[in-house]
Amino acid sequence: MYALGDDGPALVQTVDFFTPIVDDPYLYGQIAAANSVSDVYAMGGRPITALAIAAFPQDGLHTDDIAQIFRGGFDKLREAGVALLGGHTVQDKEIKFGYSVTGTIDPKRILANTGAKPGDRLILTKALGTGIVGTAIKFGRASEDLIARAVDQMKTLNKAAAEAMLSVEGVHACTDITGFGLAGHGSEMAAGSNVTIEFDTRALPIIPGVREIASSNLSGGLKTNRHHFGKGVEFGGSVDAVFHDLAYDPQTSGGLLISVAPESASILAEKLAKSGIQPYLVGTVRSPGEKRLVFG
Repeated sequence: MYALGDDGPALVQTVDFFTPIVDDPYLYGQIAAANSVSDVYAMGGRPITALAIAAFPQDGLHTDDIAQIFRGGFDKLREAGVALLGGHTVQDKEIKFGYSVTGTIDPKRILANTGAKPGDRLILTKALGTGIVGTAIKFGRASEDLIARAVDQMKTLNKAAAEAMLSVEGVHACTDITGFGLAGHGSEMAAGSNVTIEFDTRALPIIPGVREIASSNLSGGLKTNRHHFGKGVEFGGSVDAVFHDLAYDPQTSGGLLISVAPESASILAEKLAKSGIQPYLVGTVRSPGEKRLVFG
């Protein structure tokens, strides 16, 4: 964060890019843009400018596809009210695309992933499973309906969710669920806040169709997340086996995980619903225990 003055706004910056998760170049550009601006929304900021970061192979990729990637990103940035200032492109064997994003934020109301308090309720704003869908797409194991549902979610900005969140008092912490998965980002919130987070797996949302293909479409990132965060995670004996994988599934352009005071949880859920965002009340913050996360 960089403060512009004693009483003025501050600047926040973030960067994110990744390899294609879908075959359609325009949709890939849209998803990359939505994913890149998400960190600013999670901090309670407003993204204002972006610089494109791109890597393309010298041969084998049609110039029309490159144009569609940039067009998809530009259209999504425009939807977010973000000005594209330029960018940089290099040659690489593998396609990569994303943005460096600058946003403004009120220094007196910065949301971090370290302020969750015992008693808080946890609200999630998007369903889980995009990493599993992405893996299934690579191997031709995802139906067109499932791809469409996942793409629609991934290209949806977290703008409306962030605006609803900022309109409610009692929000203590927030993070967006991306590459570390729900378990990874939840663990970071729990560790930084010195609390234990309890997730109710009966309330955790799953993209329709993901449950049926989960066990045969586990990504390398999922296994890495499990290895890195698994020691601090506990699963209750009655938890559906699918969540032993979904908890670690790396998400692309995932939802916001919001820790909010119990008296404000229903107000926030109502605000989110009025903004067209499905709120999922997925857990509770407890005093620190033996494990960082408990799935029950």
